Amino acid sequence: MRRFLLSFVLIFCTINALFAQRDTDHWIAPFYTSVTGYTNAVYLSTDSTTPFDVRIYNNNNLIQTVSVAKGAPVSYTVPASLINGTTSTDAFTVGTKGLYLKGDKPFYCTLRSAQTAHGEIITSKGKAGIGKKFYVAATPSTANSSSNNFTAGILATEDNTSVTVSWNTAGLVFIGGTPGGNSQTFTLNKGQSYILAGNHLTSANLNGFIGAKVVSDKPVTLTNGNANGNFATNTSDGSDLIMDQSVPVERLGNTFAMVKTKATNPTLNMEGGIIIATEDNTEIYINGSTTAVATINEGQWYRINETSYVEQNPGSGHFNMFISTSKNVYLYQFIGIQGFSYNGGYNYIPPLNCFLPRKIDEIGKINEMPGIATSNITFLKLNILTEAGAAVTYSIDGGPATTPTAAQGPYPLTGNTNWVTYAIENPTGNLTINSTKAVTAGINGGYGTAGYGGYFAGFSSIPIIAKKTGECVPGIILEVDDSYETYQWYLNGNPIPGA
Repeated sequence: MRRFLLSFVLIFCTINALFAQRDTDHWIAPFYTSVTGYTNAVYLSTDSTTPFDVRIYNNNNLIQTVSVAKGAPVSYTVPASLINGTTSTDAFTVGTKGLYLKGDKPFYCTLRSAQTAHGEIITSKGKAGIGKKFYVAATPSTANSSSNNFTAGILATEDNTSVTVSWNTAGLVFIGGTPGGNSQTFTLNKGQSYILAGNHLTSANLNGFIGAKVVSDKPVTLTNGNANGNFATNTSDGSDLIMDQSVPVERLGNTFAMVKTKATNPTLNMEGGIIIATEDNTEIYINGSTTAVATINEGQWYRINETSYVEQNPGSGHFNMFISTSKNVYLYQFIGIQGFSYNGGYNYIPPLNCFLPRKIDEIGKINEMPGIATSNITFLKLNILTEAGAAVTYSIDGGPATTPTAAQGPYPLTGNTNWVTYAIENPTGNLTINSTKAVTAGINGGYGTAGYGGYFAGFSSIPIIAKKTGECVPGIILEVDDSYETYQWYLNGNPIPGA
């Protein structure tokens, strides 16, 4: 039976039709904000030239229906009460915060949160963002502050979902309740959520929840980070909303590339990233070195410093980094943007994969944040990663394809000759990226004292196969995820008529 299914998978490996986070279903779990005043909005875009409806739900209740099409992305402001926890009664208890979005065709979805001083982009991974096992990420904080915290929000996709969250650090203090030990178990129904958060006035809370394990018996989604957090060397710099959606462990990998963003003072260490291990004896290598910089165990973490970036072509100002590990890990890139002061954010970084899509179509309203004038967004950068030898173009608002200049790339990646990177400053509008080989891309931006980032196209084009009914052939029905508008089943290399 397994060999039978595998034959379908191998055939599908030759088809590159899935546009990563582009999906028909998106879930966004809530998070706890120790700093209030955020405006939250979902931004939706698609490659479909035919308009279609997207329905937005909270706790299984329809709150809005919007129409989206290529060239006509939409944003919808979400009441803060539906996505942000702000009081002790919102945390450490079963609640109803969180969003589910369902479209008639595949679409991209980001939650963008902003206020005058802080901002972040949470990129929905669609069905790739739901699963049964995760490890929590946050930044290793450097500042004791009641306005900083760690936060992890879990949203259920099915009724009667049992979830256990466990951690290794003693002495954690949670907002809203006290666990009986180093774990907390709760049951959620579809659309319900649970937030675990703790402010940074307690020393154990600064880093002790990083690497906490989330295990459920049915698929859930996890939003994790700090709201707010501070990871700069200087504790007076860098306080910001630092948040992204996680992915389950089966979506992880062990080879990564990052492009440095826009921090200009390396002594503050506002760049780099954090690695979280999911298995014992995980070795970490930087820029192709054969000597591990660290070996960490399950649930432990390692901070990659900004100094690990390599400037490609001296004087170019283009810095990138190659990271590899002996076992699959989580990697989040730290973002540093110099505005009126230094500010930050982070992105979940997808592993490099030759089955990544060749097209990202389209990232809507790339230079917008809710409630912020676009004229104030003066720091924006598009980073593109693709396989070496690829021809890359991008277009804005459906305009002509533009080939990046030599100053924009491609730049080599020290330690891995198979991939190259690009950086394009201050893109605007609705963006489409094309490559003749596998491609992924991220946005880093900022305004005033806010920094943020979002990554797009992070998952391979290999479809997920779900068994709906039947235990063996021929009484089996196979389906793939809804990111495909059409597909064809093959058997022994030949198309099955009508399948």
